[in-house]
Amino acid sequence: MDEDAVILTAYFGEQHYPGAGSRDDALVGLFARRSVTASVSLRGIEGYGPLDEGAAGRGLPVARDTPLTVVAVDARSRIDAVIDDLARIARPKLVTLERARLLSRPIEPIAVGEMPWEATRLTIFCGRGDRIYQIPAFEEACELLYRRGVAGATVLSGVDGTAEGRRRRSQFLRRGDAPLMVAAVGDGAQIAPLLPELGGLFRHPLMTIAKVQLCKRDGQIISKPETLPADATESAGLQPRAKLTVYTSEAARINGQPAHREFIRLLRSAGVSSATVQRGNWGFHGEHAPHGDRLAQLSRHVPVVTTVIDRMDRIDVAFDVIDKLTPDRGLVIAETVLTPQPARAPSDQGA
Repeated sequence: MDEDAVILTAYFGEQHYPGAGSRDDALVGLFARRSVTASVSLRGIEGYGPLDEGAAGRGLPVARDTPLTVVAVDARSRIDAVIDDLARIARPKLVTLERARLLSRPIEPIAVGEMPWEATRLTIFCGRGDRIYQIPAFEEACELLYRRGVAGATVLSGVDGTAEGRRRRSQFLRRGDAPLMVAAVGDGAQIAPLLPELGGLFRHPLMTIAKVQLCKRDGQIISKPETLPADATESAGLQPRAKLTVYTSEAARINGQPAHREFIRLLRSAGVSSATVQRGNWGFHGEHAPHGDRLAQLSRHVPVVTTVIDRMDRIDVAFDVIDKLTPDRGLVIAETVLTPQPARAPSDQGA
């Protein structure tokens, strides 16, 4: 199946929802009740967000909290149907919407056209329990993408989510079918032919394909982020935002500190509205073979993903910060996302 879809991403801090559980629990519960095709709840390791729109830019305090990110994908009509309830039930600080192509069984090769400054982002929604001869399917997927020359891939492990409209979540010491996201970025001509083979690795393959702007790779600037407005026919009631995604390693250091901490510190100092960091548990970049967490490891060498979102007219500020901090490594992509209004309740205090 190949159809148009929308990726919804909700960002907030780890606070408890009055009378219920955590906010991500409330949100994933909503997605399960509405039979949303797939969703993943991810806990971040670093981040911040403004208490109100533009607070950081005006020098006002910003909230610091453990960042939570919930990603969901489905047809536009189904996503539109949950947005109002989402704001009421989970009260996220920020919600973004992105167009994508949704692929599910049977998955066939597709044509992906790109301009020289574009790349293709492939996202695979799967479960930790998917296996190929006792090897985790996500590891096999990364190995296949690596062998075929794709620029990079990062596996993000969720704590809760839905698959085919049904809920699945990790449990303490039992992560068997915890939801996962495999996010790969590369040349569409390399990714498109791999889709059927990748689909065969998973019990219930579900993927999205989207074009992104390739800004920087291994220290080389490919193009600076575009700030084109969203299509007027698609943005009624929505506000365009710029999103930068930076793929690095937890082992990378700047001035003796983990690179992602320097990203957060300097982005915040520059008045950028919000940034979130998530730690992957497996992945690869460029010529470095797939690797990740192992029980016997003495140190961690895992992928890290930093997501930055700000107004379209301020994206150059964010990119300048990231550019200076990635002189010879990392992958930076940009895209335009839309934010439904209202996206949050004014009484919240999380980020």
